[in-house]
Amino acid sequence: MVDDNQLNRLRDIAAPAPDADAKARALEAALRAYDMEEKTLPAAQGSVSGFRLTERAQRLWSEIMQKKLFATPAIAGLVALPIAGYATIYMLGESKFGGPKFGGDDKITETLADKPATVKPPVVAEADKQKKADADSESRDTGEALVAPTSPPKAKSTAVGGLTQQDVLSRNAPEPAQSGGASSAAPAVDGGARVGRMPGTVAESKLMAQQPAAAPADQMLPQEENHDRIEDFKTNPVHAALEDPVSTFSIDVDTASYSFVRRSLKEGFIPQADTVRVEEMVNYFPYDWKGPDSASTPFNSTVSVMPTPWNEHTKLMHVAIKGFDVKPAEQPKANLVFLIDVSGSMNEQDKLPLLQSAFRLLVNKLRPDDTVSIVTYAGDAGTVLEPTKASEKDKILAAIDNLTSGGSTAGEAGIKEAYRLAQKSFVKDGINRVMLATDGDFNVGQTDDDDLKRLIEKERKTGVFLSVFGFGRDNLNDQMMQTIAQNGNGTAAYIDTLAEAEKVLVEDASSTLFTIANDMKIQVEFNPSKVSEYRLIGYETRALNREDFNNDRVDAGEIGSGHSVTAIYEITPKGSGGEQIDQLRYGQASVNNGGVANADEYAFVKIRYKLPNEDTSKLITTPVTSANEVASFDQASTDQRFSVAVAAFGQKLRDEDATAKFGYDKIMEIATAARGADPFGYRSEFLSLVRLASALGGNR
Repeated sequence: MVDDNQLNRLRDIAAPAPDADAKARALEAALRAYDMEEKTLPAAQGSVSGFRLTERAQRLWSEIMQKKLFATPAIAGLVALPIAGYATIYMLGESKFGGPKFGGDDKITETLADKPATVKPPVVAEADKQKKADADSESRDTGEALVAPTSPPKAKSTAVGGLTQQDVLSRNAPEPAQSGGASSAAPAVDGGARVGRMPGTVAESKLMAQQPAAAPADQMLPQEENHDRIEDFKTNPVHAALEDPVSTFSIDVDTASYSFVRRSLKEGFIPQADTVRVEEMVNYFPYDWKGPDSASTPFNSTVSVMPTPWNEHTKLMHVAIKGFDVKPAEQPKANLVFLIDVSGSMNEQDKLPLLQSAFRLLVNKLRPDDTVSIVTYAGDAGTVLEPTKASEKDKILAAIDNLTSGGSTAGEAGIKEAYRLAQKSFVKDGINRVMLATDGDFNVGQTDDDDLKRLIEKERKTGVFLSVFGFGRDNLNDQMMQTIAQNGNGTAAYIDTLAEAEKVLVEDASSTLFTIANDMKIQVEFNPSKVSEYRLIGYETRALNREDFNNDRVDAGEIGSGHSVTAIYEITPKGSGGEQIDQLRYGQASVNNGGVANADEYAFVKIRYKLPNEDTSKLITTPVTSANEVASFDQASTDQRFSVAVAAFGQKLRDEDATAKFGYDKIMEIATAARGADPFGYRSEFLSLVRLASALGGNR
């Protein structure tokens, strides 16, 4: 029998994949992940067509096909066969993902058991009830309105470890089309048949005899390289506290990186290293950090020191910040301008249609006296909806529903028009925000990121902020998104599913829209008499100069109502034996002369911020001593341990030295034990991503 939960999870894992091949890869990875859980799928009894499914499984299978989560009935066969046994996976040919090989006698000579050893995952045993909880929570995407994009994925030229898109494309190039008529009795993959080949022969399986021969021309074109623009950055280095005791950076509450990583893994690829920004992955999750007691203080910080799970010689200094959670009744009026890219490239299911569904969710969240305007841009900018009260919901929703795509992208004109409307309906002491939704570049008008940055900075000073929401892939300009969101006092998020839209625009609406503190900077001074070395995990793109901390003219990140922000340092206590940098020959006298002030402190943490509508920053300081320390990692709070697991996962995906010997099984162990309350299933979904990364063989 096929387990219903397994079928449910296979459906969810494969659903976001853009085409048949991607679904096949995602399903193969999912099956290997089940093996890790000791849930090896049993072979079916009887003939190829006689799958033994439970009544509920049959209903689920029917639902899968009705929702068109799979490209063709052949893909349905691809799912059923790894579950049911060895037959009918012929459409994969000689793919590296375990397709069958055909000998001269037309017999299948390879089975699911013949998968490459390089993708054999470590075993992670969980309690049965824990597994069921995983299955239930991982099904939260089921029933989403989003249909997988119709265009094939573009090839990535590089990836960190594991399988890259280029690997797959080079081994799974479509075979030349053969002549013959199509038959309804045989399914097709991507519109045409693919025949597995042995070297030097062309042997066609009898099962393929009735395959349609001709494939659409657009499916036979060679794949193009991925055109996403991602900012390159190097991992933060280890610093010697004696030589460089001060670390300064801006906070980051963006979450786009986590969505990038999730989409890549669910499509069967290890994400490109530069798409993995560890701090954005950690800050994706809500945490129950201790918040301030009153609104007079916009946030509270908690600093803890704990052993490092991946290095016995170091410790983690964990800085947790929680913003004051303003009650909905106390939130000011909102004046929102939707600036929507309707250029021709938005004509894909995971772009404009998903965008429309996402903004419908936000409109339904607004209060009657909030205001909405809509500006579109594609070649020329146009005002679709003048400032309109949210009480006229039907009018706003109709304007969203009537959007269509076409033309090139005139982003400059669109932004200027959006700011004009924002000023037209400006709410004093309220929320005034432009919400830019796009899939890529501003390729007409002002295209230089620095020019855009100056434009956004100028408008920011008037009290109108800007947030950016990215959709789709292959044309996404993540670098531009980060630049203008940072300088617009806003956030950058990547929306790949309707569930993510609900998280960003509904569940996190308060923190996304309502800013409680501006220009937040963190500066940490380490005591070289206690700490030999340190490194900041993540925040590479948010680094500041030491002198920037006290300069109120230097822009930094914002924190919204109820936001959780986490920063983690890995520190090497003096004398621990874990030092990576040789000590200075003549530097010891400066720290061992007995005259060092506050010698018992690990570090001194300083946080600067500005209240909304104020230009002068305020300062909060926290000394870090042994009183902040816990003796063992297990004594740390549930949220602290889970955030560390996410940080380890991000470093692992980036192939960083610190976690090179720290396996996915260890990350799973920490995250599973620290999952805690998970009402929306975010943490269970994280566990599934760790399993997928392990199954794909990423940086073992």
